[in-house]
Amino acid sequence: MDEALIRSLTPGVLTVLVRRGADFAAAEDAVQDALVEAVRGWPDDPPRDPKGWLVTVAWRRFLDATRADTARRRREDRVEEEPAPGPAPGVDDTLQLYFLCAHPSLTPSSAVALTLRAVGGLTTRQIARAYLVPEATMAQRISRAKRTVSGVRFDRPGDVATVLRVLYLVFNEGYSGDVDLAAEAIRLTRQLAASVDHPEVAGLLALMLLHHARRAARTAPDGSLVPLAEQDRGRWDTASIAEGVRILQAALARDRLGEFQAQAAIAALHADAPTAGETDWVQIVEWYDELARLTDNPVVRLNRAVAVSEADGPRAGLAELATLDDTLPRHTAVAAYLHERDGDLDAAARLYAEAAHKAPDLAERDHLVRQAARLNSRHRHGR
Repeated sequence: MDEALIRSLTPGVLTVLVRRGADFAAAEDAVQDALVEAVRGWPDDPPRDPKGWLVTVAWRRFLDATRADTARRRREDRVEEEPAPGPAPGVDDTLQLYFLCAHPSLTPSSAVALTLRAVGGLTTRQIARAYLVPEATMAQRISRAKRTVSGVRFDRPGDVATVLRVLYLVFNEGYSGDVDLAAEAIRLTRQLAASVDHPEVAGLLALMLLHHARRAARTAPDGSLVPLAEQDRGRWDTASIAEGVRILQAALARDRLGEFQAQAAIAALHADAPTAGETDWVQIVEWYDELARLTDNPVVRLNRAVAVSEADGPRAGLAELATLDDTLPRHTAVAAYLHERDGDLDAAARLYAEAAHKAPDLAERDHLVRQAARLNSRHRHGR
């Protein structure tokens, strides 16, 4: 059974049913039923036209469900007009499905779950495991999302920016259980890039590839975090870096700069440096200036303060940090790092310990605790 084939066909089959008049929720249920039949029957009797087979079976399941619903008896005339079996149309409606799943009426978490289910072809159980929530909870979230978009038709232009934010959320979740969400986000973004000619789609794909290339070096064998400056760059995926840079350069050449292209440019400069000491921090600061102009995001300015400290010294970085709201996520951790670079180890140790209490996850908390312990140990030994 070719799971990759099944998942690649799922969005196309779903959009065929919606084009024929099925509402989204009923169409998605029918497609899931067809996939179950495929899992049972394909290993022994694979169809010559897998997509056509799925469309035919899913449409029949939709008809069966519609006929069984007495509240929809008035639709009988329409649904009885079943198209003759045959090859599925070659039109790729995947892009419209992306827009539907990233509908502005959905919460970010619901949009992510629906995208993984309808476009990614993942099961509810797989999505629940990836997000470490009970399957029933995820099923309710997906059901609510499906009901929300059921009345939405494929007759309005979608918002690429919203789709990109959903995919970025998927990527940032990383991976757990049997689903690698970072890899899944890259797959879906590749699919989107094949459907729409947009420099920011290319920028997001480049950003994902460049970040994902460093994944193997981000953690030590014991699971602890390894900061970028301390990573073994020999473990970075050079093929992914080369692809990401190539995609980014093509996007930048179109002179339609967006935030994902700017982020990718920063990631490319890190990836291009043979050692941490050879990083072009001056150029990175310039890209952060562009990113701040594009987004006016305080977290961008926080990251810029770190880059300024590397380019112009820790005092310059601390001066930038002083202009920012100290309640920003990771503000305290950045302050600790900059004070350490400035030689104020007592303040740095105290701030590392304070930042550990605010850490968003266990791995980051443990890393910050170790940083505080390291500095306290140096202080006790007079170093």
